Amino acid sequence: MITFTLCLLALVAGYFIYGRFIEHVFGPDDRKTPAITKADGVDYIPLPTWKIFMIQFLNIAGLGPIFGAIMGAKFGSASYLWIVFGSIFAGAVHDYFAGMLSLRNGGESLPEIIGRYLGVTTKQVMRGFTVVLMILVGAVFVAGPAGLLASLTPETLDTVFWIVVVFIYYILATLLPVDKIIGKIYPLFAIALLFMAVGILVMLYVKHPALPEVWDGLQNTHPNASALPVFPIMFVSIACGAISGFHATQSPLMARCMTSERHGRPIFYGAMITEGIVALIWAAAATCFFHENGMAETNAAVIVDAITKDWLGTIGGVLAILGVIAAPITSGDTAFRSARLIVADFLGMEQKTMRRRLYICIPMFLAAIGLLLYSLRDKDGFDMIWRYFAWANQTLSVFTLWAITVYLVRARKLYFLTLIPALFMTCVCTTYICIAPEGFGLSHPASYGIGAAGVAIALVWFVLWKKRQTD
Repeated sequence: MITFTLCLLALVAGYFIYGRFIEHVFGPDDRKTPAITKADGVDYIPLPTWKIFMIQFLNIAGLGPIFGAIMGAKFGSASYLWIVFGSIFAGAVHDYFAGMLSLRNGGESLPEIIGRYLGVTTKQVMRGFTVVLMILVGAVFVAGPAGLLASLTPETLDTVFWIVVVFIYYILATLLPVDKIIGKIYPLFAIALLFMAVGILVMLYVKHPALPEVWDGLQNTHPNASALPVFPIMFVSIACGAISGFHATQSPLMARCMTSERHGRPIFYGAMITEGIVALIWAAAATCFFHENGMAETNAAVIVDAITKDWLGTIGGVLAILGVIAAPITSGDTAFRSARLIVADFLGMEQKTMRRRLYICIPMFLAAIGLLLYSLRDKDGFDMIWRYFAWANQTLSVFTLWAITVYLVRARKLYFLTLIPALFMTCVCTTYICIAPEGFGLSHPASYGIGAAGVAIALVWFVLWKKRQTD
């Protein structure tokens, strides 16, 4: 528990110390925000800062910091370190700059921001890539909560029934103005999610399990350690608990509702640190579960259900499960909303009228339904969709970090703050797609060699580009 406690304190300290430093580097000011200058009653709507934080936190806290942390805990105490250092020095920095650059550029969607700094060709690729990722997120974040809801209700209300219900909600949340559904019910979902996190945290100290300590070693404790090395598999498995490209697609939604740039640190940096705390709590709880029950159980939903009911009792367990259900649902709906706005920005299509929103949304919903049918038909369908989502998610963070690095160079600011995370995540994603069974399935030495080569190429390319900027 000593390592867990130190990691928890480090996350809190990271917000106040490193978060303030990152805010100073960007330099927020008192200029008017898009919520004021471009108010349209649909997407550009001024909202209170506390509500924006709640929405941002719920937007980004999908299954990643819960299911991802549970899967990451199988790798041992290394998962704690990645959650802490990844959140403070990579994920929160990534989220803050992505949100603030959107705020500074009229609430631009992520592909437009990436294109602004990495070029038109990259922007076109990222438009398609990001929309595909958003549809994957929508599909992944329907199946998970639907399965948990089915476990809490009579057998007649099965998973398929709840998938339909959740999907109908997604359609409404995507099409209606942001303050009609999202702005009203997210605070309630946030209460359930925070109750879950605080409840599990308190029980960790009550039960005081013998969690692994970092000084005992960082050995890989995964049952399939030979095929799934800590690097890079763990760094992708914890999909949103340390850094996530998906977060940068959500930040523009809130940038369009902020009334001051000075609210950026609590909203963007703070929401990521809060998510890191949730991920750390679930990694520790899962470690305790694995020590008591072994690692044979691979269904994260079953593990969540068992932990909450055992530790919090029936009523507390149900409330905690509702928090776990709320997290992915409130990421899935805004994933579709982000996809709608990205396509609208690309096509230059106004979104004040319902008819034009439907033009964009109907093809997206049909694609998501197709993925859902695949996940239900194939017993490994959900796991496969999750792994592709996780890799695509981290790959998007690579492009976002490189775009932010270019911005910092041009603005003559401390560019190494994102250059180092960009190089690291480039190595992670390149190595993962080479070594993973769903990727190329290459040998470990070959995969590591290709990953190192990818980093070397990226670094040389950056150095040559930077040299041209100063000539």
